[in-house]
Amino acid sequence: MNHPRTLGPIARRLALWGLVALALLTPTPASAGPEGQLTWGVHLSLVTRWLDPAEMEGILTPFLFYYALHDALVKPMPGHAMGPSLAESWTMGKDALSYDFVLRKGVRFHNGDPVTAEDVKFTFERYKGAGGKLLREKVREVQVVDPGRVRFHLREPWPDFMTFYGTSATGAGWIVPKKYVDKVGEDGFKKAPVGAGPYRFVSFTPGVELVLEAFEGYWRKTPSVKRLVLRAMPEETTRAAALKKGEVDIVYLLSGPVAEEIRRTPGLRLVAPLVAGVFWLDFPDQWDPKSPWHEPRVRLAASLAIDRQAVNAAETLGFSQPTGSIVPRSFEFALPFDPPRYDPKRAKELLAEAGYPDGFDAGDFHPFPPYFSMGEALAGYLQAVGIRTRIKTMERAAFQTAWREKTLHGVLLGITGASGNAATRLEGYVTKTGIYAYGVLPEVEDLFHRQARELDRKKRGALLHQIQKVVHDHVLHAPIYQLAFLCGIGPRVAESGMGLMPGFAYSAPYEDLTLRTP
Repeated sequence: MNHPRTLGPIARRLALWGLVALALLTPTPASAGPEGQLTWGVHLSLVTRWLDPAEMEGILTPFLFYYALHDALVKPMPGHAMGPSLAESWTMGKDALSYDFVLRKGVRFHNGDPVTAEDVKFTFERYKGAGGKLLREKVREVQVVDPGRVRFHLREPWPDFMTFYGTSATGAGWIVPKKYVDKVGEDGFKKAPVGAGPYRFVSFTPGVELVLEAFEGYWRKTPSVKRLVLRAMPEETTRAAALKKGEVDIVYLLSGPVAEEIRRTPGLRLVAPLVAGVFWLDFPDQWDPKSPWHEPRVRLAASLAIDRQAVNAAETLGFSQPTGSIVPRSFEFALPFDPPRYDPKRAKELLAEAGYPDGFDAGDFHPFPPYFSMGEALAGYLQAVGIRTRIKTMERAAFQTAWREKTLHGVLLGITGASGNAATRLEGYVTKTGIYAYGVLPEVEDLFHRQARELDRKKRGALLHQIQKVVHDHVLHAPIYQLAFLCGIGPRVAESGMGLMPGFAYSAPYEDLTLRTP
């Protein structure tokens, strides 16, 4: 066949049109759908309640599931502390007493039902997780304006409404289908949840494994990976061995020598994103006047007894950041505090001044699961100055329940990685509405209510700084460090999702994950 450039002008034009017509008639392959499977070795047992946003516990762990199964009106996304999702836009009323959300058109749940304003109202009213009491105090009514628009009416101006509603500070904005929940009931929903996220539910074996499959109707994009498997592997060495054998592709939470071994293994990657999670020692008995922990000098002694740099090196290879506050420095309105110095001599002096020259029996030490080796190290530092404890380990869900129900005593190692700002971090631990607050300082409670009403940002920041200074000066906690979350990535993974959202500990958004081309 002659090439078009060797023909005359008219013939050349006809030949080119023929090539165009041939191209139009020739079938083109459809864009590839989701393919392959990614498997995680998860560092904790998988519990049913984490499949339901209504029971969010003030920690980041459940968002590991929410970002796959569910979607929120507004949620943290890459490049956005609060990214539009099921809501394409939102506006605050001129009087700061209402917020209008316009829902994205054409979005459906996995069962085909459309996402409507009724679902938003229903979701908010059934929410009973962290921050729920405060949200109910502040929100007067949720109004369905029309199927595609919903309006939240506040009792008074509240500058933190969007921070509580549109970040991982709570799970109140993660929408569930009203019709489906009404049909199957609360227990039925947890056994077979239906959401609007990038992956739909396939199967769940409590404590063992969750299997998800790509939802090709997801509004943002069709996921690249067809199937996700989250497999419980509480033992760190088991997770690492599975990664090395290729049985899993990503493992969460490595530490010390195991993390170093993964870092040195050819073909594997160790990642250490700095997350919003801060560890601290909590002293729940400090509110009991008969307890040694009621004395601030005892709590300060416990804080000075800890070598934070040594714990950081042993647990996270030095990637974490020792701190003097439970509020991360990156949070809005954070008041930074340097980590307390390591001074066991002064710690013993403080104990003697407080009336405990020989130390005392502090009861049980409850490390946040599964950070048991860290708990043992911290208990050892306390023991060295005379504060004697007994390590008592629990499964993660049981620990969270006991902490929330205020039944833990002695010493506990706490952490939360939920996002937000200084107010959302403090609310759960130092206020009357706080899900984990065993007691409250009246001064802190008053300041917290004042800052919640203050619309002037500078004045509000000053009030939140006051709260943090009071909390620090009273040694309500002994902060340890902001966590670098060490994880291992296998050779099949092109994009793991780790670190795509600053401060977020897990793989997300799941629809952005990719496998390497063989």
